[in-house]
Amino acid sequence: MSNITNALLDLKQLELLADGNTAIHRLHPLARTLVTFLFITMVVSFNRYELIALFPFFLFPIVMTTRSNLPCLFILKKVALFLPFVLLVGIFNPLFDRTPLLQFGSLTVSGGWISLFSIIIRSTLTVAAAMILIGTTGFSATCQALRNIGVPQIFTTQLLLLYRYLCVLAEEAGRASLARELRSCGTKGQGISSYASLIGGLLLRTWGRAERIHGAMLARGFNGEFPQGSNAGFGRADIGYCLVWSALFILFRLQNIPLLLGNLVTGLFA
Repeated sequence: MSNITNALLDLKQLELLADGNTAIHRLHPLARTLVTFLFITMVVSFNRYELIALFPFFLFPIVMTTRSNLPCLFILKKVALFLPFVLLVGIFNPLFDRTPLLQFGSLTVSGGWISLFSIIIRSTLTVAAAMILIGTTGFSATCQALRNIGVPQIFTTQLLLLYRYLCVLAEEAGRASLARELRSCGTKGQGISSYASLIGGLLLRTWGRAERIHGAMLARGFNGEFPQGSNAGFGRADIGYCLVWSALFILFRLQNIPLLLGNLVTGLFA
């Protein structure tokens, strides 16, 4: 029960973080969304064997986290939750890709290990960027920004409804789990066999509550699209934010900055 409650509190905390009043929070939601989209595009466009060239991209989540006063440990914990799924994707790379790429004395590093670490780094960067976007913008404002850049309205509406249904599901799961623990005597009724009825009842309760919420939305005039807030237009800060980060991302993508710095240092002391 505590795990479910903690997950729900973390979900709400991420939304509450978007109510900050830092310079990052005051930027236009569309500016933050566009920069994050470009960041993710640049990161995933690298070759599977690229590793060192990805490290300069850590500048973006570090600067955004510190400048927006987001709790670094909280973001790192959320990113760490995705790492097991990332490992499942690339865990077999060292077995199938045995092409030797690096040699450290008698130790040979195959392409499979490099591609595995590349997947981990790219996943860490993209998930952290998405978490920071939600933590500074909020999910509703992010969906509105996606709608403004041409994402189909049916997709953004379904995405927002799914997010809100997950909140309902988490609340009902917390109540059901608490009721199950209170009715249990010691460990009685807490075995694996009891989870089937718990999950079935949970789905029925969330379905019924979702129906009531939908009925209330229709009674208030919901026509399939959420009303959009009146965000002000782009200001100088928004344009500068987009231009500076876009220029840096393009530079990081076209040039291997760590390699250039290494060659420069080597040339100075050669």
